[in-house]
Amino acid sequence: MSVDILIILVVLVLTFVALAIDLWSPDAVLLTGLAIVTVTGVMSLEEAFLGFGNTTLLALGSLYIIGAALRESGALDRASNFILGNETRSVQRILLRLCPSVSMYSAFLNNTPIVAMGIPAIRSWAKKHHIPVSKLLMPLSYAAILGGLCTLIGTSTNLITHGLLESHGFKGFSFFELAWVGVPCAIVGLVYLVVVSPKLTPARRDIRYQEEQNRKLLVELEITDGSDVVGKTVSEAGLSTISGFYLSRINRNEQEIAPVPDEEKLRAGDHLFYAAQGGIAAKTPELEGYPGLKLAYQPPRTIRRNEKNRELHQVVVKEGSRLVGATVGEAHLLERFGAAVTGVRRRGQRIDQPLGKFVLHPGDVLLLDTGRGFRGAHEDTEDFFLTSEAGGEAPGDPEEIMEERPGGKDLYISVAVLFGVIGLVASGVLHIALAGILGVAVLLTFNVIEAGEARKSIDWTVLIVIGAALGLGKAMEVSGAAVIIGEGMVELTSAYGPRATLAGVVIITVVLTEFITNNGAVALMFPIALSVAETQGIEARGLVIGITLAASMSLITPIGYQTNLMVYGPGNYKFTDFFKVGFLLQITLWMVLIILIPFVWPM
Repeated sequence: MSVDILIILVVLVLTFVALAIDLWSPDAVLLTGLAIVTVTGVMSLEEAFLGFGNTTLLALGSLYIIGAALRESGALDRASNFILGNETRSVQRILLRLCPSVSMYSAFLNNTPIVAMGIPAIRSWAKKHHIPVSKLLMPLSYAAILGGLCTLIGTSTNLITHGLLESHGFKGFSFFELAWVGVPCAIVGLVYLVVVSPKLTPARRDIRYQEEQNRKLLVELEITDGSDVVGKTVSEAGLSTISGFYLSRINRNEQEIAPVPDEEKLRAGDHLFYAAQGGIAAKTPELEGYPGLKLAYQPPRTIRRNEKNRELHQVVVKEGSRLVGATVGEAHLLERFGAAVTGVRRRGQRIDQPLGKFVLHPGDVLLLDTGRGFRGAHEDTEDFFLTSEAGGEAPGDPEEIMEERPGGKDLYISVAVLFGVIGLVASGVLHIALAGILGVAVLLTFNVIEAGEARKSIDWTVLIVIGAALGLGKAMEVSGAAVIIGEGMVELTSAYGPRATLAGVVIITVVLTEFITNNGAVALMFPIALSVAETQGIEARGLVIGITLAASMSLITPIGYQTNLMVYGPGNYKFTDFFKVGFLLQITLWMVLIILIPFVWPM
């Protein structure tokens, strides 16, 4: 084994470990790995960063912008209102309308904006019809994943493989080539989601309702005029904790301060909210030794809120967000977004500890108390996904305020651009990257979307992950590591025929997807698939299609695919819920792949 092969294998192992433990964001981890293999001479600088010049990045970036135009024009709002309807309280009936429609949209649009738009609409609908939102959000994510299997532009993974095939001298995918296997997979999956998943998905209340119930058990203290603590910081006054209680937030003139910094200066009339350490307890703290503090409300308390000036929102921390790795206090959400953090959820569990020093991870759900217009101002932020409607959420059962988007000319133009791009690519008139750029040019020309909004709509983290993963895949190729791994796979599977080889490639791809994202998995597995095909003397296209579709079938954990991560918190799911619902579906789809691919693309 050469030194270059040893280096790339060590770097890959360290990369997988770093991603598995959330050491840094995926783009930072993969870029660091790429830098190491370049510095050590495994490949040249030009080869390392060749992936960033792949046409896939241009195509994907333009599709993000087209998706944003459809969202801003109101096309996705109208689609979601049509799908959800107003008639039924049957979970199976709503899934019968929801899941096929989402899959159809997802076949032609990026999954992320579809799910991002669907979450608040479904939460609002579920609240109105008294249906547990957890019954609907996981099927939403899975339906989007299934739709992405069917066309060239259904997911970024398909576009990556398309670009890799062309760069290696093979014919790229035609627009509907993947549909030969993708559509059967989608049909099987949709039947499962409608018939089986309602029996397996948990029935849990919305996390906002649970948060408000917990908040009723907070102890509220008031600082009186002339108190010794007036003018002192929380730290100086020793009020961050009181006899087994910790300071959760401060209400000052209807403005909420949360988390409370130690250096926050106290004022007369401040209302201090305390929670029992280690959980919520219906008791009051001992106030002896704290003159100037009086009990305002004791559990159970009534929640008072100025509805005219404040909104309640939920957000999900994005992968690659600036918030990841920072504490809630260091994130400075109050200063940056005008948002007080009133609660945090991770893996379906409420965080019952002082939030100021709590370190944020991707997928964490933050419950925010904000000023008016929060969604409009921060809907496109790179830091989090908004999972609540415009106008926010009131405590209890009142409906959310639905946002009215413009429609009209913008809606028709954005829909026409989407169909135009699809038509040009499907007919073979233009490459997907060129068609996408022309589509964006039309949107800009007619002012459907502004240039600044277009730039903000692109998920640059995903593009960096793709470029870096393509570079690492190239390093495996030029170092010979892909050949060694491929030969090892052939030794294990060749005695059982090409279908067993395909099964081995599919399983390894699925395992990688759970650690390094679907885009990274397909970029690393592509050279291995080519090596396996060459070593065993079989056609490579079937193996390549196998890894492409398998990379997007992440159904058994919430961390392997972005849409799963997006619904994880808002659905109030536990980590094991995804395994419980997705395992049988995952196995079934693998079987469909392994059975059908050799018939369509003989090996």
